[in-house]
Amino acid sequence: MILTRFGYFWGEADAAAMRRIFDWRDGRELIRALARMQRIQGLAVSAIKIVKFDELKKQYELDMTLHNSAEAEEHAAAFGASDEPVCWIISGYSSGYASWALGEKIYFIEDKCLGAGDRICHATGKDAASWGEKLKPFMKFFRSDDIHGKILRLTEELKRKNRELQNQKKLVANAGIAFQTSPMVEIRSPAFAQTAELAARVAKYDATVLISGESGSGKEVIARYIHSASERAAKPFFPINCGALPDSLLEGELFGYRAGAFTGATKDRSGLLEEAGAGSVFLDEIGDISPALQVKLLRVLQEKEILRLGENAPRKIAARIIAATNKNLKEEIAAGKFREDLYFRLAVVEIEVPPLRERPEDILELARHFVRKCASKHKIRNLRLDASCARLLLQYKWPGNVRELENAIERASIFANDGLIMPENFPEAVVQPETDLFRGEPDSFAKLAEIEARHIGIILEKTGGNKSKAAKLLGISPATLWRKTRRTLKNQ
Repeated sequence: MILTRFGYFWGEADAAAMRRIFDWRDGRELIRALARMQRIQGLAVSAIKIVKFDELKKQYELDMTLHNSAEAEEHAAAFGASDEPVCWIISGYSSGYASWALGEKIYFIEDKCLGAGDRICHATGKDAASWGEKLKPFMKFFRSDDIHGKILRLTEELKRKNRELQNQKKLVANAGIAFQTSPMVEIRSPAFAQTAELAARVAKYDATVLISGESGSGKEVIARYIHSASERAAKPFFPINCGALPDSLLEGELFGYRAGAFTGATKDRSGLLEEAGAGSVFLDEIGDISPALQVKLLRVLQEKEILRLGENAPRKIAARIIAATNKNLKEEIAAGKFREDLYFRLAVVEIEVPPLRERPEDILELARHFVRKCASKHKIRNLRLDASCARLLLQYKWPGNVRELENAIERASIFANDGLIMPENFPEAVVQPETDLFRGEPDSFAKLAEIEARHIGIILEKTGGNKSKAAKLLGISPATLWRKTRRTLKNQ
C-alpha cells in the first residue's frame, strides 16, 4: 500500500516536471513519454498503448506492457513467486504520472506479473468511472488520506527535529567532547550532553569539583576532561582511589612523609598533592575516607597547604582538587559519616554523571567503539557486531555502566567466531537479564530465606563478586550483606 502511494507521488512529480520543462502538442504525447520515463528510471522496459482517449467525456483507457520489471525481479529473487502482482511502485508511478498529465484521476491495475509467475507484466489504466465497481477493492492502495498534507506536516516536523539536533550538536561541541573515551565516540544522549556542558564550563575556572555517579559511569573520564580543558592541561593529573587504601597509606600518598615518620620511611617523600604542582589531583571514592582524614583534607581545601607526616611546618600547594563518589554524600552527612563542611568545600560545583541505562542513545556507539578497541588490542581482523546484538545491548540495564559494557564487549570479542560477535558471545547476565525467582510448580515454592539467598547470589554474580556494588544494588549496607552471605554459607 505504502509503495503504491510512494510511486503515485513520484509519478506526479515527474509528470509535473516534464510539463514544466518541455512543450507538448497534447496530452497523448505526454502520456507516451511515460514509457520513456519508466525506462530512464530503471523501473522497466514498457510499451504504452492508448485504447481510449475522450477528453470531452474525461474517459481514458491505457494499455501498458512491462518487460524486465526491476520491482518484480527483485521481489521474486527475495521472496519467490507471489500469489498476486507485485509491481506496486510501477502501478503507483504510472497512475500518478497519467493523472497529472491528463488532469483526471487515472488508476493502473496490474493483472499479469512476472513476480506472480507470468511471462510479462501487464496493467490497464482507466479513469474511475470507466473502472466502475472493479476499482473499489484497489482504492485502498491509492487513497491518499491527505498524504500531501501529511508530507508537508512531516517535513516541517523533520525541519524542527533537525534544528533541535543541530542545537544539540552545538551544545555537545561547545562542551568539548574531548573528555570522551575516544574522539571517535559520538555522544548522542541529551543527559550526557548536559554533563558535558557543565564540565566544559567549570573547566575554565579554578573551582573544586565533586563528581557523583554510579561505579563505572565515567567519573574519572569527566575529571580528566576538566583537567585537559583547563589552564592546567600541561601539568600532571594524578588520580588516586581513596577506597582502595587504608588510612595510613592513603595519608602518606596524599601528604607525603619525613624519613623516620614510621617504620619503613627511610627517606623523605612528597605526596601527590605536592608533586602535582599546578596540576590536578583526582580523589576517587572520596566518600570512603575516615573522619580523621576528612579533617585533614578540609584544612587542605581551606588553607591550600599540607603537612607531611612527621613534620610540623606546613607546605603550600597549588594543585586543583577534583573529587568523585558513588555514594550519596548528603545521606552520609545525615548518618554522621561525612563532614558537612568538607562536602561544601568539595562541591563548589557538583556534576552528576548519568548511569548508562539513562543514556541508551550512547550504548550502541560506545559498543562499536569498544569493538574497535578490542580489535586493535587482540589483533582480531574484521571484528564486528552482528545486528542481532543491538536489541540485547539496549534492553540490558548495565548496572556496571560503561565499564561493564566494555568488559562485556571484550569478553564477546574473544569468543566471537570469524570476528562476528553474536548475542551468545556475551556474558550470561547480559544474555539473560531477567530472572524469575518464583519459576516452578505451585507446590514447590521456596522459603523466603532461600529466595533471598538466590537473589543475593544473582546480584553478586552480576557484579563479579564486588560486595560493595552488590550491597548498593540490594539497598543494604556491606555489613548486612556480609552477615547474610555468612549465614547462607552456614546453612549449606
